[in-house]
Amino acid sequence: QVQLVESGGGLVQAGGSLRLSCVGSGRTFSSYTMGWFRQAPGKEREFVAAISWRAGSTYYADSVKGRFTISRDNAKNTVYLQVNSLKPEDTAVYYCAADSRYYGVNYREYDYWGQGTQVTVSS
Repeated sequence: QVQLVESGGGLVQAGGSLRLSCVGSGRTFSSYTMGWFRQAPGKEREFVAAISWRAGSTYYADSVKGRFTISRDNAKNTVYLQVNSLKPEDTAVYYCAADSRYYGVNYREYDYWGQGTQVTVSS
């Protein structure tokens, strides 16, 4: 069982940056694939980025590639999402997710979720 708590969201102007954090509980955190997803009002949850359990592999949605960076610190049970060059269309609730086996873009495959953190980008 893994419990996840996100933080770091907020209101920023277009072009600004934020660093989102997700702290996980449990001794086996380092063995989980971690993902970041987002959901805007009226839209389906969409994949943003994922990182393998050893951080040897990362994967990004095309819409955020070059602007967002996912990383993890297993000693701190934390995964980060550095979001730069923000655009109004990045406005959404951002969720982190964990899974012990799956590494990919399908949110339905992730077993554990945080409560989300709101990111709002003004134009």
